[in-house]
Amino acid sequence: MPLFWKAYKSDTTSFIEELKAKDPTLSDRMLQGRQLLWDKPVDRDAQSEYRDAQVPQQPYVYQTGH
Repeated sequence: MPLFWKAYKSDTTSFIEELKAKDPTLSDRMLQGRQLLWDKPVDRDAQSEYRDAQVPQQPYVYQTGH
């Protein structure tokens, strides 16, 4: 390895690090947004009922069955 070797940092990584440096609460707000939309308890019974109620799709969806 050369004496003056510097690890590569992509433009995207630099941009994100700059954003986080400008706004220290960014990570916390991102986590709150994730929890709002994605981190939900899973109702296994409801999922099972949904799977059981699904109707099989025809191999060719535009065919009318004639």
